[in-house]
Amino acid sequence: MKRILLALLLSTSVSAAPALAADPPLWAFPVGQAYVAPPPETGEQLKVPNSDKSFTRTQLRNIFSVPDWHPESHPPMPDVVAKGKAPKLWACGYCHLPTGQGRPENSSLAGLDQGYMIQQVLDMKEGKRKVSQPKMEPVVRMHEAAEAVSLEDLQTATEYFSNLKYKPWIKVVETDKVPKTKIMAMYVPLDGTETEKLGDRIIEVPEKPDLTDIRDFQTGFIAYVPKGAVKRGEKLAKKGVNGGAPCATCHGPDYKGLGPVPTLAGRSPTYTGRQLWNMREGFRHGTWSALMAQTVVELKDKEIIDLAAYFASLKP
Repeated sequence: MKRILLALLLSTSVSAAPALAADPPLWAFPVGQAYVAPPPETGEQLKVPNSDKSFTRTQLRNIFSVPDWHPESHPPMPDVVAKGKAPKLWACGYCHLPTGQGRPENSSLAGLDQGYMIQQVLDMKEGKRKVSQPKMEPVVRMHEAAEAVSLEDLQTATEYFSNLKYKPWIKVVETDKVPKTKIMAMYVPLDGTETEKLGDRIIEVPEKPDLTDIRDFQTGFIAYVPKGAVKRGEKLAKKGVNGGAPCATCHGPDYKGLGPVPTLAGRSPTYTGRQLWNMREGFRHGTWSALMAQTVVELKDKEIIDLAAYFASLKP
């Protein structure tokens, strides 16, 4: 019966996104800068540290074949994770990585509850979780994948990712100034030593941009957050937002999740901030979203930054 119900839900199409209630913050929705052309193909066999594999740039750009630099670091990927299915179901591991660690432009899936992941895809399928920034390609692609995925492949992929262990991946640094950056699906530091004021933002960049660019998944990210953000976020999380329950009530005493309520500890602050904004602005209406909506409806932009910084600073 459960399989039949899920299959029926998966047959429902995604409705159009509502008009934006407010401009999405650029730090959480990195879009809008001029397109930066990727390096041309030269035929060179590229390498990364601690790997005997090599790939050309053309191979690295094949969204239906995951560049697996370190196959020894994870279980064998099922086909839907390693290859996907043309034309719109990209290989899950291409964006979320074979280890499920994810990147700032998407979700880290490693260790998440399988039921939660299935529900999120169903919510996209039903139009309950909408595209809040149509210019953000990775988000649009995920919704296209939700449209295209079969129930069998969804169950296979989520089982794979739920059995992976999420590792420390993000270093949180409180600062007033950050490297100047460009946007290439995520923020990437410009060459040189120029800096700019951080202000009321979080800027999350790869530790080793050259390796992240060729989809190596052994190096993580640095999240630059405003000074004092972690302590303010901790206070807010423990006190509860707008007189509501403390965040640990639902997300667990260590913020590592409770069943279908997802983990927050050590995950991308860019992603967490994006989802808090989406819930506040009414783009998520799936299971459990009503409870979160009551909590975040009056959440201020700076409070979103503080909460995202605090959760990212915790040990996963």
